[in-house]
Amino acid sequence: MAWYDEAIFYHIYPLGLCGAPKENNYGEPVHRLRELLPWIHHIKEIGCNAIYIGPLFESVGHGYETTDYKKLDSRLGDNQDLTDFVLACHNEGIRVILDGVFNHTGRDFFAFQDIRKNRENSPYRDWYCNVNFGGNNEYNDGFSYENWGGYNLLVKLNQHNPAVRDYICDVIRFWVSEFDIDGIRLDAADVLDFEYMKALRHVANEVKPDFWLMGEVIHGDYTRWVNEGTLHSVTNYHLHKALYSGHNDHNFFEIAHTVKRLYEMGGNRPEGLKLYNFVDNHDVERIYTKLTNKAHFAPVHILLYTLPGVPSIYYGSEFAIEGKKEQGSDASLRPALNLDDFSDAIAQNPCTKLIARLGTLRQETPALSYGDYKELILTNRQYAFSRNTDGVSVIVTVNNDDSDFVMTVPADGADAYIGKLSGETISVVNGNIVVNVRANSGDIWVPLQGEDGEKSTEVEDVLKPLNEPTTPTEPEKRIVEEKPEAPVDSTSTDGTASPDSPKTFEEGKVAGLQEAIIAIMESKGPVTEQMRKDVYNQTHYPSLINWIKSF
Repeated sequence: MAWYDEAIFYHIYPLGLCGAPKENNYGEPVHRLRELLPWIHHIKEIGCNAIYIGPLFESVGHGYETTDYKKLDSRLGDNQDLTDFVLACHNEGIRVILDGVFNHTGRDFFAFQDIRKNRENSPYRDWYCNVNFGGNNEYNDGFSYENWGGYNLLVKLNQHNPAVRDYICDVIRFWVSEFDIDGIRLDAADVLDFEYMKALRHVANEVKPDFWLMGEVIHGDYTRWVNEGTLHSVTNYHLHKALYSGHNDHNFFEIAHTVKRLYEMGGNRPEGLKLYNFVDNHDVERIYTKLTNKAHFAPVHILLYTLPGVPSIYYGSEFAIEGKKEQGSDASLRPALNLDDFSDAIAQNPCTKLIARLGTLRQETPALSYGDYKELILTNRQYAFSRNTDGVSVIVTVNNDDSDFVMTVPADGADAYIGKLSGETISVVNGNIVVNVRANSGDIWVPLQGEDGEKSTEVEDVLKPLNEPTTPTEPEKRIVEEKPEAPVDSTSTDGTASPDSPKTFEEGKVAGLQEAIIAIMESKGPVTEQMRKDVYNQTHYPSLINWIKSF
């Protein structure tokens, strides 16, 4: 097991978050990176234990046109600022990985500048791909070259050149010795030469135990990049697309089939393909913007934190901020934020509270990091699966419909489960749990273990603010208010709450609804003992209201 097997990432685009100027005049350092130090506490408070931050090194604009790999961008500060930031993260138990832009450089990089000056006589003429001194470009260099993405601002490195490989490998060694980083995210990994990546992996194995290499890959067979010889992980764009469109289209089949295909790609083993999962980042629109129904924020993130892979939150999205590409610009995706504006977010913002709870649950529940994956229920609007490890089975249920839905889900290895988001406890009956999955929501069901499980029933319901219960209609109110209470035994012979138990006012309302449901069921036909148990095991008031509505 390595640290990244249990990682929960917080992704920062520092030039944006710190409000740096769009263009670098290469002047005196402005120590904006220090402004991120208070964010470390927030990052830990929402349950993240790793940071992916970048690009960080000297560049002329957005950061991916590197000018100097060994100097912090002067708009962010100096190298000591980065050293201090990583140390502060490590002191809080947070790992740090940086952006490695090793596919191309900017035009101000020393090797390219030497070619401009010395042309055919430059010792660096073979550092770049297809340099043609008979060509020209929009900069009137008097030569042409291969670029990345059609932008001559980004000059493609010749990764077959041993001198280039040696230089970049030395950059990695420098970053570890100077800043003590824990890994690198390789920009544009899907166009990197595989032998080049093998050289980078060799250095990663050399510089630090469990040094993590993660690559930016959009499409394709991820196992081409993720293996013992190249990278540890890649960006999971397949799942990214499925998560938002599967909710917008009410199509959980898209999500489940994507998960199944990726799980099979990894050999149907939980450790086979641990991908970097995300719902938004610095290149794509914010998840809160992309969701047609904003209430789907909850099930989307429940899936992000519970499906196989390594979850990541992009800065600000825990607050459910918006971000839309405008006129081809990514600027609105990379805003400056003042943490003071969100000082009470965990207490007051239900989306932030949910993210914080999910972070805690992920850290407390090994099955979510190491467990296998088994699909249990799948419809267009409902989805359930389990993550199983060391005899512990954790069950996840999600619902993208505007109405609650009652699921009967196979459950093994425990007598009862607790919903770690709702606080509900459910008994296992005949190998199943019958759970009410709230509208546009979900839950994570963890086994209750013996008597010690009693304390777990005090879990705060973090779902309620995200999905306020339906106000009862007048007939529903009468069902509750007119039902008398009967003080008899407190429990039934099967251990479930008896319909005739002594009740508090709230318990009386629940009991009234339970008996109303039984009465309605009896009016429609025979009611089995199992059907009665299912009713009495459901003690969540809004769920019972919706059950009555379903008749």
